[in-house]
Amino acid sequence: MITTTQAPEKYLETFEQSRARSGSQPRWLQSLRQKAFERFSDLGFPTTHDEDWRFTNVSAVSGTEFELAQPAILGMERPEPVQFPLFNKACRLTFINGFFVKELSHIGSLPAGVIVGSLAEQIASLPESVEGHLGRYLNIERDAFAALNTAFIEDGIYIEVPAGTVVDIPVYAAFLTVPGGAPPMNHPRSLIVAGESSKLTIVEDYMSYDEEGVSFSNAATELIAGDNANVEHYMIVREGESSYNFSTLRIQQGRNANVATHSLLLSGALVRNNVHPVLAGEGSECLINGLFMANGRQHMDNYMLVEHASPHCNSRQFYNGVLNGNSHGVFHGRIIVHKDAQKTDAKQTNRNLLLSDDAQIDTKPQLEIYADDVKCTHGATIGQVDENALFYLRSRGLDEASARHVLLLAFANECLDRMNCEAIRDGLKRLVVKALPEQARHTGERREVAERNLEEVG
Repeated sequence: MITTTQAPEKYLETFEQSRARSGSQPRWLQSLRQKAFERFSDLGFPTTHDEDWRFTNVSAVSGTEFELAQPAILGMERPEPVQFPLFNKACRLTFINGFFVKELSHIGSLPAGVIVGSLAEQIASLPESVEGHLGRYLNIERDAFAALNTAFIEDGIYIEVPAGTVVDIPVYAAFLTVPGGAPPMNHPRSLIVAGESSKLTIVEDYMSYDEEGVSFSNAATELIAGDNANVEHYMIVREGESSYNFSTLRIQQGRNANVATHSLLLSGALVRNNVHPVLAGEGSECLINGLFMANGRQHMDNYMLVEHASPHCNSRQFYNGVLNGNSHGVFHGRIIVHKDAQKTDAKQTNRNLLLSDDAQIDTKPQLEIYADDVKCTHGATIGQVDENALFYLRSRGLDEASARHVLLLAFANECLDRMNCEAIRDGLKRLVVKALPEQARHTGERREVAERNLEEVG
């Protein structure tokens, strides 16, 4: 038994509960989990004195008595939250409280050799296929929440795509938190391995079944893109008003690998989105694209850490924020160019719209360069809706709400247009429209006509 004063006693109890219900996991996994919990115990929860958490106070999470979420099956008469049709044809996975639910999933027909399903089932049936990657890339030494997730590894997505294989249909994974007697917490862990010259599109969608209940979802994904692989990853967070969602995406890229990751943060009391690509292979490319829309007193924190470890690599970061009410947004982008990463080309851009006097944004773009032959730029803007553009649209016959709708949607489309999959892009655009502030939600024939006219005149 581990004894510590830094980790709350409740986490000691839940860690033992998790180990007990996990059954006979391989010894290497038990050791990994034990080491991660010890590290979490040493670190404790971060505070605003930690530079990476300077603008985000996690006391609401550390001070809540969460219980480990239990496996649950929703009544089949109420499956609406997990049947959001992002696209007509997809391989669909459903996880409730972090556990795979076969009855609400549809794997469908996949190319030969492709494995899509539950991490827990893969560990039980073929642990050696998991051992070489799981836990090798996620940094538990500096991130307490990554360590906490690793300590509680039980289930999540497992995807393995053989070399040279193209998966034409997207893989869509819905993660749904269902309330219990006490505020529940779950720690989904996913492993995605795309072999050499393979192609894959994956969507992670996080939701709360009870929009008012308190819950905590702490997810982590390790994505390994082999040489010449092409992977597009989407992260959607649309949690309840009292839900806390922390997610970490750790990407390891091989030679000439091309990875695009898109984040869409729409709701949640406190949302932390970590993206950490390492361009380890020469000639690799990475696009980090995101849109966050906060209302009320929501807090959304985007932490981007991009490491250029090899020469001739390109990275692009584009994040747009729309903040309303008393909401608070954070963009902390950091690019590290290592000594051997000559000929690096990196760009980082953060743009933010504040729709109210009480909305707040903290933006901190950073460059840390140890090579001498690079091209790196960064920049950030903060502003309000352009009154001249608003006046122009109103002069074309739109009321103020419809004009604001068009301008905000155009701002959001800067991020949506970078998404390659048309079906996913259209589905996410519908979500964005629903998430627009009330003063910009008016619909009607005049707004639709104006939008068509704007397309015609560019």
